[in-house]
Amino acid sequence: LIVGLGNPGRKYVGTRHNVGWEVLAELARRFGTTSPRSKFSGEIVEAAIERQRVMLLCPHTYMNCSGTSVQPTRDFFKIENQDLIVVCDDFNLALARIRYRAKGSSGGQKGLQDVIRRLGTDEFARLRIGIGAVPPQWDVADYVLSRFSGDDRKEIDVTIAKAATSLADWVRYGIDHCMNQYNGN
Repeated sequence: LIVGLGNPGRKYVGTRHNVGWEVLAELARRFGTTSPRSKFSGEIVEAAIERQRVMLLCPHTYMNCSGTSVQPTRDFFKIENQDLIVVCDDFNLALARIRYRAKGSSGGQKGLQDVIRRLGTDEFARLRIGIGAVPPQWDVADYVLSRFSGDDRKEIDVTIAKAATSLADWVRYGIDHCMNQYNGN
């Protein structure tokens, strides 16, 4: 199960907070085998990566309630936590940097925090996409809900494609490979 965090609705398309959804859209474009369907308060696409069945989930619960979609999806498909990864934005990472972790805290990312709370564990992988630091004059909520500037948009588009490739590697080779391969500069 690969989960991309974001917010539903036209007004959030292209915002920094929705990079998780953009990565899943790229995965669905490359590997999707079904049309999107609404289920478990989200949108699910089935994919095949190296002949392995993969579920792609974009919760439609708004970011701060993402666990409401992730937990029943995980349980229904009987997915073990080591076979779950959550993709989300991170303003503590430089723009366009990606970082894999096998487990750990939410780091202040409220969607990830809700997934941890609903699953009752932080023992699942995550892929964080750097959206750049919050400028001093900005409110955090306003920043994560803002859109990328022209140059930043180009850079994040390259990162979204790279993240999709890296997630296919996660399916093929696992979290340790991805941490070693993709966590550098």
